[in-house]
Formats: sequence, structure tokens, C-alpha cells
Amino acid sequence: MNPVLADYRELAGAETIEELKVLASRASHIRSQNINATAVGGPVAEKLTRLIPILQELEVDASWDVMRGNNAFFSAARALQGALQGGASKLSEALCQIYRDTMQLNMGRLDFEAAVILLHEAHPAGLVMRKKEIGRRWIWRCHFDISSPSPDAWEFFREYFELFDAAVFLTPDFACPFRAPRYMVAPSIDPLSDRNRELEDSFIRSVLEQHSVDPGRPVIIQTSPFTRARDAHWAITAYRLARKRCDCQLVLAACESEDRPELGRAFDEIRGRTDDEDIHVLLLPPFSDLQLNALVRGSTIVMHDSLDDGFGLAVSEALWKAKPVVGAPVGGIKLQVINAVTGFLARSPEGAAARVLQLLTDPVLRRALGANGREHVRQNYLLPRHVKDYLLLLLALEHEDEDVVWLG
Repeated sequence: MNPVLADYRELAGAETIEELKVLASRASHIRSQNINATAVGGPVAEKLTRLIPILQELEVDASWDVMRGNNAFFSAARALQGALQGGASKLSEALCQIYRDTMQLNMGRLDFEAAVILLHEAHPAGLVMRKKEIGRRWIWRCHFDISSPSPDAWEFFREYFELFDAAVFLTPDFACPFRAPRYMVAPSIDPLSDRNRELEDSFIRSVLEQHSVDPGRPVIIQTSPFTRARDAHWAITAYRLARKRCDCQLVLAACESEDRPELGRAFDEIRGRTDDEDIHVLLLPPFSDLQLNALVRGSTIVMHDSLDDGFGLAVSEALWKAKPVVGAPVGGIKLQVINAVTGFLARSPEGAAARVLQLLTDPVLRRALGANGREHVRQNYLLPRHVKDYLLLLLALEHEDEDVVWLG
């Protein structure tokens, strides 16, 4: 059973809850529809799972639909999205046609009846072609860095992007030149979800022991998909350097996702590269949020590296659990890891190892950075703030020609 708005009062503050009610009363007449590619797995589905029920409790007419696609489509969409992120592009005509055909299929299947339609990520972006027939306001909600797209990917998506009425990015650094107005809305975590809620110490210990992790020794953990972009080599190298001077264990954990069938192959590859019994490579089944929560809570330090990360909500989740984070200064990581305040930023495995050693040998510093990190997330990255931004976005779209909007 999902939490209700009142359950967030103590964490977010009574004033925040009352502010949401005022904003909702002004936006309740605006019907909005969110469309993404998966119902479970991945950060977009996780956000919508928590965001939509709270909006509906506030009597805001918000809905969520999931488009359909086969494995060929998901492979094509990932390649296109990777090219939008600036990766090497292999955009064959066959791949592009798979994408177009899937858009056509879903345009005939989905009902587009809301006044505002938000398409999340690259996967459903082509659905905006329906705008030519039915009108309405169409918003592209981009959850990744598109500041340096490959030219052929930009060319492919340009016919879609030119139709959107607005685009929403996670940070200014992720945005690209866009004809329509651009808005910035950071993502959020739900502090009451299974992935983030408080857990009994006995449960945390049992999960660690279940995966052969010793609760009595320091644990370094990295929780992110096993992909090229989330470089496990970075964490493994840093761990091995730190281990020479301080006893510790490393956990690399990820959850399976229905739109990422390649995770199993990457898992096997990473596990095959390690013969250290203190490196635990875990591919958890879907809906393992409680286990992932316990693994992070049972850790000493969290690491997070990425070559082309989105916002990196795994960082927010770790900071919320008062764990200092050692991360790479890329993407949304550098907005969350404030150097020497909520954790440390490191540009190399060697630099990360030095910071890991510093934290392992200084419990006072660990506690201070952990407390700062939790407060940083409380103020900036919890679900109630995300609900507020969603409501403000709806109101901004309705008053886009006004410099000042009075809500009192």
C-alpha cells in the first residue's frame, strides 16, 4: 500500500504539505498524462509509481500509461538514446524504421485525452506526431544528458523535437538547444518506499549474511546497472588499492530490468573478472528493493562512478541513508556529492581509493558527511518537492505568456 500525503508531514514539514494543497487546488482542472516505456524497472517507472498516487490524492487529474514494444524496439530505442547522449551512433535505416513502426503501433493503441501529455525519455518521443491530428500540449521529459548529441541522432529526433511545446531537463547542464521553452525539474526519491524506508538492524544483517557479506567488517558498495556507462572497473580498482592498507569488502549490486536484457551478460563478465572472495557481484531479481535498501544501510561507504550518467538517484538514496558517497564529478552526481560536505568527488580510481581510505579510518568524518548528505537530500530531492515542481510546471504551461503568476 502506497503512503499517503500525511505520511510525509514529519519528513517534509507541515508547511510543505499545505503548500502542495494550495498548488493542487489551482492545478486540479489541468488533466495530465504521463507515458513511458516500462511499468517496472528503471528510474522513470520508479518515479511515476510514487508521484502519480500523490497527485491523485491531491485531486489532480494525473495518469500514467505504458507504451508497448518488443525486444527489437527496446534495442533500437537504447541505441537512439545512447546516440542522443553523445555515444557512438550506429543508426541504420532498419533500426530507425523499427522505432517508427513501434510509434505507429502505439499511436493507434493509446488514448491521448489529457490537456498536457508528458513523454518520458527517448522511447516514446515519436508519439508526439499525434499532435498534428489532435493538438494539445506535448512535453518531452528528458531524464539524461543531451547536451552533446551525435549529429545523426539529433537529425533523426529533430522532426519530433520541433513539435513539443516544452522540454523538461534534470539540470541546466543536461539541456540542449530546443525551440520550445525549457524547464528544469530535478528528480526525487520516496523516503517511505521499500528502497529507502528505515529497516531493522536484524534484517540488514540477515541480508548481508545471505549474500556472504561479513557485517562485522567495512563494506564498500556500488549500486547501479552493470553497463559500460556504470564502470565497475573504477570501483574494483579503487577497492583493491584501498584494501592494501585497510581491510574491507566490495559489493557491486544491481537489479534486473525488463528493458535491459543485457544486464545478465554484463553481470557474468564482471563476475568472471574477479576471483577475490571479498568482491560480491550481485544481480538481484526485480522487486528486490528491500534487499538493496539493506545492502546500502549495511555498508560503510557508497561509490558511484559513471561515464555518462543521468542524475544518479542511487546517490540520493545513499545520502538519505546517511552514507558518505565517493563519486565521479559527472552528471547529477556533482549536484549531490558536495565535495568534503556530503562525500568526495574523485576523477580517478586512485583518487577514489585515497578518499575511501580517509573515510574508512575516520569514523567522525564519516558520520559528519553522512548527516550532511541526509539533510541535503531532505531539502532538495524528496518526493514532496517533486510533486510541487510537477504542479508548478502545469501552472507555468497554462500561464506561459505571463511574467508573474499570482497563486494566492
